[in-house]
Amino acid sequence: MDVLTNHAHTLLCIARDPGLRLRDVAEQVGVTERAAQRIVSDLVDAGYLERLREGRRNSYRIRPERPLRHPLEHGHHIGEILEVLNDETMVNQHV
Repeated sequence: MDVLTNHAHTLLCIARDPGLRLRDVAEQVGVTERAAQRIVSDLVDAGYLERLREGRRNSYRIRPERPLRHPLEHGHHIGEILEVLNDETMVNQHV
């Protein structure tokens, strides 16, 4: 049983490597590339990610200040979860 959703897994992948290709995100998360595209679009639409165009590729910036939406997490933000789950302090770093 997975405790985290595919959306959370996708955010973690992007937090660790903002320039990761969606094909690689899909492989790491265990979903199709099409599903990874939908998840990233959901996260962009919800304001958790910004899509940055770099030449022919996209990279992403996480917006860690965005609040979690469920009432149980009221007063907390996405950056808190990513900081706990990331081994390194890479959240929202974009080079």
